[in-house]
Amino acid sequence: MNAPAVRIPPMNSRREGSPLTDTITRYLNIKRALGCRFNTEERSLRLFDRFLAEQGITRTDQITSERVERFLASRPRLEPRSYNQLLGCVRRLFEWIVEQGEMDVSPVRTPARRETSRRLPFLFEPQTLRELIRLAERLPDGSRCPHRGPTQATIFAVLATLGLRIGEVSRLTCGDVDLERETLMIRNSKFGKSRLLPFDPRLAARLCTYLALREQYFGPARPDAPLFSWQGREPVHPNSIRRTFRDHLLPRLALRIPPGTSHPCVHGLRHSLAVRSLLRWYREGLDPTARLNHLSTFLGHVNPQSTAVYLTITSELLEAANARFEAYAAPPCQEGRP
Repeated sequence: MNAPAVRIPPMNSRREGSPLTDTITRYLNIKRALGCRFNTEERSLRLFDRFLAEQGITRTDQITSERVERFLASRPRLEPRSYNQLLGCVRRLFEWIVEQGEMDVSPVRTPARRETSRRLPFLFEPQTLRELIRLAERLPDGSRCPHRGPTQATIFAVLATLGLRIGEVSRLTCGDVDLERETLMIRNSKFGKSRLLPFDPRLAARLCTYLALREQYFGPARPDAPLFSWQGREPVHPNSIRRTFRDHLLPRLALRIPPGTSHPCVHGLRHSLAVRSLLRWYREGLDPTARLNHLSTFLGHVNPQSTAVYLTITSELLEAANARFEAYAAPPCQEGRP
């Protein structure tokens, strides 16, 4: 006679949350109702929530400054800026909780780390960008990522040409691409803003080729289907794009990183577009100040001050700015003067 089957509970059964689980959800909902995306903040606060649950915290009065410091130590951050960002997420949560009258005082006592002189972002030269896209085109297919090369090459072409945020390119749908008008719709981006971006014929040709390949693999796409996908249903995750850049493309570029410059990253493509635009305006004799609003809108910033953060001063920019200044400051020629 066979022994009766014994039911074994699943190992990944859901853990109970901490006393802050519902409070964090309310906090995030309120911030998002005000137009904030708060995706990074949510990840940080959910990590904090899970940490408290694993520590056996059942009441808010058990959340002490020592507990907060222990959480920060469990998430090591090499850069002061990254550490301060995590600390700031937790601090702002507790400040809000105190404002709501749910706690008398915030347990966050940890000071922010001092940020030394910030390194300059690595800026990609046009020839480096072309090589980056060529390398992406040659990426081999994987068991879970067919047409990997064309997909990643098109992703990096869009990032480099239009200066999109990595999350924006991941969320693109097939309906966002208008090949007839050569425009790309960026929907519900940071701060809840949407914008319509024109692109040049070269990017139009690449997108047209990619869409034909996508249809060959997955069939005709609905407008709401993800533009970049491995199986036609879910979008390529931003972390997949970052890993491809960091592990498979960057080592093969063999870049020389100048002293005082940050390690190259995907976000540097956005910085590079901003600086190249400014340099082009100088060389074409246009007024950069008057056109900064255009660049701010193109990049999806709230105001030109946010865009100015991206405008790293390079030797080429200094040379172009000096030439422009000398042209304006040069004394007019006087008649009869040799």
